[in-house]
Amino acid sequence: MLQSGGEMLAAAPEGLVKEATTQSFVKDVIEESKRQPVLIDFWAPWCGPCKQLTPILEKVVKAAKGKVKLVKMNIDDHPAIPGQMGIQSIPAVIAFVDGKPADGFMGALPESQVMAFLERLTKDKIGGEAKDLLKAADAALIEGNAAAAADIYAQLLSEDSANVHALAGLARCYVETGAIEKAKQTLALVPESKRNEAPVAAARAALDVAEQASLVGPVAELEHKVLGNPLDHQARFDLAVALNAKGKRAEAVDHLMEIVKRDRKWNEDGARKQLVQFFEAWGPADEATVAGRKRLSSILFA
Repeated sequence: MLQSGGEMLAAAPEGLVKEATTQSFVKDVIEESKRQPVLIDFWAPWCGPCKQLTPILEKVVKAAKGKVKLVKMNIDDHPAIPGQMGIQSIPAVIAFVDGKPADGFMGALPESQVMAFLERLTKDKIGGEAKDLLKAADAALIEGNAAAAADIYAQLLSEDSANVHALAGLARCYVETGAIEKAKQTLALVPESKRNEAPVAAARAALDVAEQASLVGPVAELEHKVLGNPLDHQARFDLAVALNAKGKRAEAVDHLMEIVKRDRKWNEDGARKQLVQFFEAWGPADEATVAGRKRLSSILFA
């Protein structure tokens, strides 16, 4: 899946979202609601709040995986049904169950409230599977199994291409396997407004650290420099970056801690800042992060 990550943003399952007409209303809404709840979204092209609500409705309905369906009706093209139902302002969403209106709301609600509305309607939690899959993918990544993690992240993205956590996770998988350009392309898919979320920040830190490693020399050469001059902080710093790139996180922490202990102010507190970036890139649950943070705290606040 790592090789095809750029193509895995597939469409959601078909049939969960469709357009309805006056003629198809009975079939698409009344009859269909006898099998599972159906939401009908009354909208119009000129309605600003409709443009905010409809994508949220589609996302939440797709997350429900068949427990509910969404039917959209343009009231300009098909005014008869909303007229009969007394719809006077839009967006208006009516839920049909067993062939009859059962619930509804008006106006553009945030995603959390739409999710709560659907959970009341279906009497079931929505999106729990995705959270479990994210946990499994994150765990696989921490354990060093980037291929397995990438498969799960890609599965989640095939169902919701805007899943920021999964995008960030897939980018980290690419970093772990050395596919730096693909990692950059994947992170570029994250909306500007969500680029400071924790999973995205962690992926960006991992990418930065990987790029740093390409600029330093071989481990053996750097180790020789440090042995020859233990006060060569730049060589020790570069060695830490190189060791991290080889997966030797504990050793990388050791060298950066040594710089912090010997000269906290070196390179404008560069060693501590690099440690913090490592911790962000590795993630809060990583053993090296947990141990490293404790050691750093003991030095800084001794």
